[in-house]
Amino acid sequence: MTGKPKFPGMNPYLEHPAIQGGRRSDYQIMVSRSPERPIAERYPFNLQDSIPGFFLSLQAGDVEPVIDIGQILHQACKEAAIDLAIDYTQPPTPLLSEVQADWLKTLAKSS
Repeated sequence: MTGKPKFPGMNPYLEHPAIQGGRRSDYQIMVSRSPERPIAERYPFNLQDSIPGFFLSLQAGDVEPVIDIGQILHQACKEAAIDLAIDYTQPPTPLLSEVQADWLKTLAKSS
């Protein structure tokens, strides 16, 4: 997780879908440490990818632990039994591209 590019002046609320080196990505995580603002680290990822971990310190000088948002979301959904509240027969919002929809069907069949 070293060498992540920094993007000055980016507003995470205005950067979806994200642009990565001329390519689009479905989502991104932006981390902007207060002493470095408005510079931010950008962690782009697509729907089919695992959500990337990222470093985040609470105070200057702290050792930065890796935050694994993917694992946190997985655990929260498991504990909340979110799979029982979602009607998986309905199309997701927002609608997926054909490639994403095929990937999701394959994923659902393998579960």
